[in-house]
Amino acid sequence: MDMKTPLSLALVFVSVFAVFCFDHALSTTVTYDHRALVIDGKRRVLQSGSIHYPRSTPEVWPELIRKSKEGGLDVIETYVFWNYHEPVRGEYYFEGRFDLVKFVRTVQEAGLMVHLRIGPYACAEWNYGGFPLWLHFIPGIQFRTTNDLFKKEMLRFLAKIVGLMKEEKLFASQGGPIILAQVENEYELVEWAYGVAGELYVNWAAEAAISLNTTVPWVMCRQEDAPDPIINTCNGFYCDQFTPNSPSKPKMWTENYSGWFKSFGYPIPHRPVEDLAFAVARFFEMGGTFHNYYMYFGGTNFGRTAGGPLVATSYDYDAPIDEYGFIRQPKWGHLRDLHLAIKHCEEYLIRSDPTHQQLGHNLEAHIYYKSSNKCAAFLANYDSELDANVTFNGNLYFLPAWSVSILPDCKNVIFNTAKVFHDLVVSQRILAHTTTANKLILSATSWSWYMEKPGVWGNNSFTESRLLEQINTTKDTSDYLWYTTSINIMPVQSKEVLLLIESLGHAALIFVNKRLVAFGYGNHDDASFSINEKISLVQGNNTLDILSMMVGLQNFGPWFDVQGAGIFSVVLIDPWNNKYDVSAEEWTYQVGLEGEYLGLDKVIHANSSLWIKGSVPPINKTLIWYKVSFLAPQGNGPLALNLTSMGKGQAWVNGQSIGRYWPAYLSPSQGCTENCDYRGEYDSTKCQKNCGQPAQTLYHVPRSWVHPGQNLLVLHEELGGDPTKISVLTRSGQEICSFVSEDDPQPADFWIPNMGFGSRSPEAQLTCEQGWHITSINFASFGSPQGNCGAFSVGTCHANILSIVQKACIGEEQCSVPVSTANLGDPCPGVLKTLAIEAICSD
Repeated sequence: MDMKTPLSLALVFVSVFAVFCFDHALSTTVTYDHRALVIDGKRRVLQSGSIHYPRSTPEVWPELIRKSKEGGLDVIETYVFWNYHEPVRGEYYFEGRFDLVKFVRTVQEAGLMVHLRIGPYACAEWNYGGFPLWLHFIPGIQFRTTNDLFKKEMLRFLAKIVGLMKEEKLFASQGGPIILAQVENEYELVEWAYGVAGELYVNWAAEAAISLNTTVPWVMCRQEDAPDPIINTCNGFYCDQFTPNSPSKPKMWTENYSGWFKSFGYPIPHRPVEDLAFAVARFFEMGGTFHNYYMYFGGTNFGRTAGGPLVATSYDYDAPIDEYGFIRQPKWGHLRDLHLAIKHCEEYLIRSDPTHQQLGHNLEAHIYYKSSNKCAAFLANYDSELDANVTFNGNLYFLPAWSVSILPDCKNVIFNTAKVFHDLVVSQRILAHTTTANKLILSATSWSWYMEKPGVWGNNSFTESRLLEQINTTKDTSDYLWYTTSINIMPVQSKEVLLLIESLGHAALIFVNKRLVAFGYGNHDDASFSINEKISLVQGNNTLDILSMMVGLQNFGPWFDVQGAGIFSVVLIDPWNNKYDVSAEEWTYQVGLEGEYLGLDKVIHANSSLWIKGSVPPINKTLIWYKVSFLAPQGNGPLALNLTSMGKGQAWVNGQSIGRYWPAYLSPSQGCTENCDYRGEYDSTKCQKNCGQPAQTLYHVPRSWVHPGQNLLVLHEELGGDPTKISVLTRSGQEICSFVSEDDPQPADFWIPNMGFGSRSPEAQLTCEQGWHITSINFASFGSPQGNCGAFSVGTCHANILSIVQKACIGEEQCSVPVSTANLGDPCPGVLKTLAIEAICSD
């Protein structure tokens, strides 16, 4: 048999299963009972994953969806983002990255289903939670409560989206892929703040959704009081203990966090795949039938879409498909095998409720019977420390701590959540095609720049005798608001004073007499901050200019829509402790930066005479714009800008905003661990990485945003950095490993219902990205190899099987090697042996 056959067969199995529902019917009926969603009269066990269409580009949607399908998903879940679909009241936008219809059709073309989370509140670490800011300025409105003005606008948008989907025939009953819709989102977390009005709002939202007659079920996630027939669903790291609020509703999980989002100034969260797989297996073990990863592909917060405060531009989420669209191993592969194992149990899961059997302390089994002598079982060890041997149906099984074994015939283990031996990846080889030593792309002589002057810059400024709240003033048309006032010092007054500034967030630059004296900023959990700075004034008139900067509007919490930002107190204290409150003085305001007003980020102004050219650009300057042309590296893959040398600001490539950057904001030096123990309950701070480092240094540039020849890079730097050290990167390969023992379970690919595994051996499987091939084998040993991926070494027992592995794998996109003495020889009879392989994939 060809080495690729088992994996190929598995992918065909998953694909056929996924397309069956919609490729063979013009219309589909979707209902539910206490056990599962019922599609055309049959209960279904469904794996889903979140992909948010605006966090990637239409050019890569098909590839992302293909990889999701090959990973074993049946459903793609996405929010709908009101603020970008209706940027101005009554004016709609459904183009480019926001072409919702095209996205849903792309999912359908791949043979997958869609869960459309219309909301319209999304949260999603998205700017303003997905609400358009114009909504805030309707007099008398209150969000997410029994406010007639809000309900009118919300129902209008719900009807707009439902109507659009009906018009395009995208609901299942019309032959489309949409099998579920969601109204509201995690309202239970804030309902207490709205009192009785909150309870009434939940009922109204349910009635409004049902009135739109989508012909598919509606859900409310994390909403215990969701009224019938709305299905209440679970969100969280674990949902095995979740019970729906009615015995007529199925157990559904809409958000299983594959990791967590990044915030500027915080370490990078990581969720081990062993724990993620454990959570999924436990959910299905205990009666679940619909499960969704949040996120399966996280993507990028391009432009100013990131929510706040201080959510990073990368929305990678440690997901099975990374920010750049590459498969993340071993997470993708291990979960793919889990999905296949659960699919093998589907006929049992849909026919009965589980039968519980206690196997010992923190040890249990759940059995699903198809008939009295045919069953599937899940064996669980939910102890966070102790491994165990258990007896089940007369057979002995080893259960590592915090793991679940899946037995599709109540006898053979085809998957254990703690045994990861699928494509361990030590590194993604991201090679710099441009560095300071290679002037081909970012040559120091090709830079141009424009210096912003501190303070008010245009005739559209205005004056008030008070400090204004920033969001109400800028209406989120810009991250920036200038606060400018004058301070007059008499001869008898001290020229040395303490300047105290209080801000609701998110950051601010302080200039006295046009000279930078301070920088203050908050963090994601508390955006507010104070600045205490001794300053020197001159006799007579002094200028105080404050540039207040937003880093994403608040997206979560009760009454988040009225949470403010910007400067709210400015006080001077002289050496005699006399206080002078400047807050009520006359302040002049300017929304935005001059460079924004001039359109310096736009391609049409690339040759403007405003730009200054020179042999060497100024470095470490505040409020400076940089411009340079560069050649994109060859290939079709995505690019990244390495902005480690910069401070804080925004960047554009060919006029497209790649988002906010802030590598100068380092995370705390404590709180990370080199070797995270996946056992025991996970939270977002458990397995952090990169302490003492920026949350993000690489910034995604989609390949479709660049073109052959010269491309334009524009940056606005707020703090100061060195643009000549910026490099353009592309990913050219990966180092992958496999580590499989003789007694490991055979791959779930090999399981044949009613026939079992036969005499098949475990296999080491290696898979490259599509279009890449295995170009070299760096290590191969059968015996007792030691170490980890990237640092394997031979043990006391060793068979050099390099030539065998090379023959099977070199030049292939994917290969597998049977782990048996018949295939690899026997260097040490009577000893349990392991095969370790380290290979290089490249494009």
